[in-house]
Amino acid sequence: MLASQEDITRIYLTAVETELQKAVKQANISGDTKLHDMLAYHMGWLGKPINSEARGKRIRPLLVLLSCSTAGGDWMQALPAAVAVELVHNFSLLHDDIEDKSHLRRGRPTVWKKWGIPQAINAGDAMFILAHLQLLQLSEKLTHSVTLQALEILQRACLQLTQGQYLDLSYEKRNDVTIDDYWTLIDSKTAALISASTELGALSAFCDAQVCDAYRNFGRSLGLAFQVQDDFLGIWGNAALTGKSNQSDLITKKKTLPILFGLSNSVIFTERWNQGPIVAGELDEIINLLETTGAKSFTQAKANDLISQALRELDGVHLNETAYQVLKSLALNLIHRQL
Repeated sequence: MLASQEDITRIYLTAVETELQKAVKQANISGDTKLHDMLAYHMGWLGKPINSEARGKRIRPLLVLLSCSTAGGDWMQALPAAVAVELVHNFSLLHDDIEDKSHLRRGRPTVWKKWGIPQAINAGDAMFILAHLQLLQLSEKLTHSVTLQALEILQRACLQLTQGQYLDLSYEKRNDVTIDDYWTLIDSKTAALISASTELGALSAFCDAQVCDAYRNFGRSLGLAFQVQDDFLGIWGNAALTGKSNQSDLITKKKTLPILFGLSNSVIFTERWNQGPIVAGELDEIINLLETTGAKSFTQAKANDLISQALRELDGVHLNETAYQVLKSLALNLIHRQL
């Protein structure tokens, strides 16, 4: 047994990083490293600064490995799936940055900003293909049947991701977005890949369909809770801790859960929202107005309810108590995070 939760996390993430770098090296073209370098830059291995922020938190691959261990499996068997979901996640970020016209990602210029839109599209496509090549490596340690199931899980998650991005872009132009619409959006855009991660972990442990369903449902509720908490921090987070302004969601008029709650529960807030752009000088007043609608307490309560629901899904289906405690700690930290 590993000595501590910190040991488990460190060993898992070290293995993931090693396998990610091996996978991305396949982007080299007969000695030409430029495509590889774009991918390596996006992954945080090239360019400045090179630090943990540039790499991201690698939450999804960690969820794959912890789910596999928690379900009683050998986490090393799940490594190809862990790497695949992280590559899919980064594929989606590369394309999202283009579509959202984002100039920065993890504190550095985005790939499209450095190399242009056409090459950034190519980089995203390469990342997507590498993900599926990586997932096929499951067949070296698992059965062909399990590998095919894994491919279907990941492909369905990819379809949901693109559907979610479609909805996200379309909602920007709509004034009739409801809270129900919001749940549909984040179920695809955020929860889909997280639920695929936890399901792939259980599948790699040779769990039956019922147990795999439980892990998938765990991941779905966790993904929803993660996005709700992100929405909360987008307005009430401590900018010194989160590293991003708590003004952006209001100034850009992003349709997050607390804002949609305010629009559906306050005539005064709705009237101000519809009047036009919100400027920095009135943010404190707008935030206070939003709080009077009950949006802050509603959002906090919803995140807590969802994380509780997620953990209930694993009742009776966790066989490795040490791994379960790490998985539970990770889930709770995602909801109570400030970073």
